[in-house]
Amino acid sequence: MDIEEGGLTVSVPEARDGASEGTGGGVFFNPTQELNRDVMVATLRAYRDREPRVASYLDAMAASGVRGVRAAAEGYDVTCADVDADAIDLAAANLDANGLDGEAVHRDVNALLYEEGPFDVVDLDPYGTPIPFADAAFANGRNLICVTATDTAPLCGAHLQSGIRKYGAVPRNTDYHPEMGLRTLISALVRTAARYDKASTPILSHVSRHYARTYLELESGARAADDCLDALGHVDHCEDCLWRSATRGHLADPVDDCPACGSDRVLTAGPLWLGPVADPDFARAVRREATDDMGEAKRARKLLGTVSREIDTPTHYDQHRLYKQWGEPAIGMDEFVERLRGAGHEASRAHYRGTAVKSTASIPEMRVAVLGEDAD
Repeated sequence: MDIEEGGLTVSVPEARDGASEGTGGGVFFNPTQELNRDVMVATLRAYRDREPRVASYLDAMAASGVRGVRAAAEGYDVTCADVDADAIDLAAANLDANGLDGEAVHRDVNALLYEEGPFDVVDLDPYGTPIPFADAAFANGRNLICVTATDTAPLCGAHLQSGIRKYGAVPRNTDYHPEMGLRTLISALVRTAARYDKASTPILSHVSRHYARTYLELESGARAADDCLDALGHVDHCEDCLWRSATRGHLADPVDDCPACGSDRVLTAGPLWLGPVADPDFARAVRREATDDMGEAKRARKLLGTVSREIDTPTHYDQHRLYKQWGEPAIGMDEFVERLRGAGHEASRAHYRGTAVKSTASIPEMRVAVLGEDAD
């Protein structure tokens, strides 16, 4: 069937939602990833303004080639790769049908990267974990690595052993699991890049529905890689009173008992990425490039606006959970955030959940700020 996306007509197989239906057999197309693809195009536009010499783009898991077609329409020198011959035929046909230059190759992307690289932009959008492709991407990427991960249960600690095996970290299943998953992913990618003496800095990231997506800018050099690794660390979290604390450093020093309530139910997660997950100025530039020719432009602009305003903390609090703990009825989220700011605390909403708030305030400080000085 034919679909319209980003002002282009692309032939795709029967659409399937990978989160609920899986990839099935044959070439896979997921219509629910249109927001992801719209943000990708806006990012490619903004990044070219930032780095005008960037030219080559590798669609590493091409499937129907929709990402490659959209990148080619932006003037990138596109290569679509896939191990499925039918996918390559479809990707080539879609490039041709839209009058776009580009190459579609029937190759394992890891072999392609080592034999044909480097590429300025490498886009990894697999079904599940991107880790089997990360070494080749970082070894043979020049400027920007774009990564989607859909295995959110291992990333956020819901499937703990799988997360440990795949990502070389201990993720924990907490209230802030979107943040946990994203920072587990970035940690693994940063450590992979460092093996090749490259710093890998996230300039834009978001968690949407069933996937995490991050865009990592590369800088070569052992010293730059070391500096990037300094942003890794661990988070301690009390399951009873919700106290949490982030500590940078390569070695964990787990907390046995919660310093706030004395509970011994304290989880330690890491190594996680504790640095910023986005550059606010770049996120605003990407937002400006999310134009109305995109099907998900409105959602993309809302998402990117929230990402650009989000404060840099590695966890969030769920407002409803806080009010339940306090035994009080919840107020509106905007008013909640404004009361925190009015009390002198940094605070913002989080982009991935309507009741998630990020703040530098502790839970007792938040209670005082939103309930008043007389709160028990």
